[in-house]
Amino acid sequence: MAGRVIVLGGGVAGMSAAHELSERGFEVVVFETRSAAGGKARSFPFPGSGRNGRAPLPGEHGFRFFPGFYRHLPDTMRRISYGRHGRVVDNLVAAREVQIARADGDELLSPAHLPRTFGDLHKAFRSLFQYATSIGIPPQHAAHFVDRLLLLLTSCEERRFGDYEHQSWWEFSGAERRGGDYAKYLADGLTRTLVAARAREMSARTGGYTLLQLLFDLANPDGQADRVLNGPTSDVWIDPWLAQLQAQGVDFRFEHQVQAIHSRGDRVSGVTVVAGGQPATHDADWYVAALPVEVMRLVASDELRLAEPHLASLHRLRTRWMNGVVFYLDRDLRAVHGHTIYIDSPWALTSISQPQFWRPQFQPERLGDGRVRGILSVDVSDWEAVGTGIRKQAMFCSPEEIATEVWHQLKESVDDDATRELERTEVLSWFLDPSIVHPNPTEAANLEPLLINTAGSWSDRPEATTGIHNLVLASDYVRTHTDLATMEGANEAARRAVNGILERSGSRASKCRIWPLREPALFAPARAIDKLLYKLGRPPRQQLRIADGQVDAPRLLKLAGSVAERIRGS
Repeated sequence: MAGRVIVLGGGVAGMSAAHELSERGFEVVVFETRSAAGGKARSFPFPGSGRNGRAPLPGEHGFRFFPGFYRHLPDTMRRISYGRHGRVVDNLVAAREVQIARADGDELLSPAHLPRTFGDLHKAFRSLFQYATSIGIPPQHAAHFVDRLLLLLTSCEERRFGDYEHQSWWEFSGAERRGGDYAKYLADGLTRTLVAARAREMSARTGGYTLLQLLFDLANPDGQADRVLNGPTSDVWIDPWLAQLQAQGVDFRFEHQVQAIHSRGDRVSGVTVVAGGQPATHDADWYVAALPVEVMRLVASDELRLAEPHLASLHRLRTRWMNGVVFYLDRDLRAVHGHTIYIDSPWALTSISQPQFWRPQFQPERLGDGRVRGILSVDVSDWEAVGTGIRKQAMFCSPEEIATEVWHQLKESVDDDATRELERTEVLSWFLDPSIVHPNPTEAANLEPLLINTAGSWSDRPEATTGIHNLVLASDYVRTHTDLATMEGANEAARRAVNGILERSGSRASKCRIWPLREPALFAPARAIDKLLYKLGRPPRQQLRIADGQVDAPRLLKLAGSVAERIRGS
């Protein structure tokens, strides 16, 4: 054995770390507070819903989706067996549409193809330009939004971190000055319900670049902009993963709550874990803290903070609620083959009709009491806004009020035809994420909040390797290319943590692969120019512009041609 490792936390990050470590010969023990693996990604049975031998209906923390720019997580899923000959990655299926639902109509964003040339780039950005103008945004405002994205694409990495990291996406995009539909549909609407952040708070670097990744996904010829699982998450991913890891020798200990991490000098000396009400101390050669930020704040001792100053900055990182409600319906609603963003909803709702993507064995009529035909999964992203039916903030509502208000906002946020469709549908039952606990004492408590990106927060986030020799961090607050609280970010952080152990232990095992976000090569000359300008203290020069929906790039094309001539002549 290469050494003994204790992994604290059995969510996606902890399971990813255990996977990579066990494949490299380490003895791995995972301590998980809950009775199941998977963390926020897991699904779970709706208690008491099964009848006459049928399995219970599935509940969840919130629906899962896997954008095309995810690379780390799909790579892990390719290495998880499913069934006799399959792989978990085969359970990802493409959703073809993203619907923007409005009270006075809706728009669909449809894929084109990947921008590999300037001709392709014209098509990709023109589709965004046309979408903006079609919903009433003035052409000059639509052009400005595309200009902002082009400025990010042509800016060097040093400027992105030095300038745009400290500026909000709201400010950078010009939403404050333009307001109206520009702010609602472009600056805020395209990002607010697909990532755990708000335009007014998230950094321009992260918000803009994540949006670019999503737009590139929409231009993907393989239709992989938005992928979902073909069954409940735990059935088709988490449970097979857990079984494989246990078969590889990983020791999962559930209902074991981490109470303290002990240190001596620059090393962790052990961890105290409570199980069955009894505390016990465990030790290992290496420790992976795969705990969420709100838990790590509590267990990081003063000694740990002295050895790793970034742990003292965790209190500055912010979390917010983003939890789900699942509606079990008497009919299947599948008007959209993908997600719907309810752009007018105060609680920032997003939904997906799930049975259209699920395998026959997971169809709702085979589950529960046999009456359910449709499963609509809804994410609530703003728990602080006041509802329009029950005029309270979501966090002050009872579970029944939350379900009633969400259904009300769904009907209120779509056009007349869709509203009539919802009115003809009976809600047979509903399931609220059990992380929302009532009462506490006058409002709900959230046991699993989500880390959010805020402008300037990069400096408060630690690297996966720490100043403590045998402690590494694997959580979505770790610095990663993904830079958002996502399953992809958790998986990438785990890979970085494992690489830290490999390096410090002197292991000859291969390092875990890390992928940067995609940077179209055709922008390399522009980024090189901007790097020189940034070093000279000069402001960015807009080298690409949008005119009548077309990308104009004379300077960049001229430079690229000149470089190509020099290469050919050498």
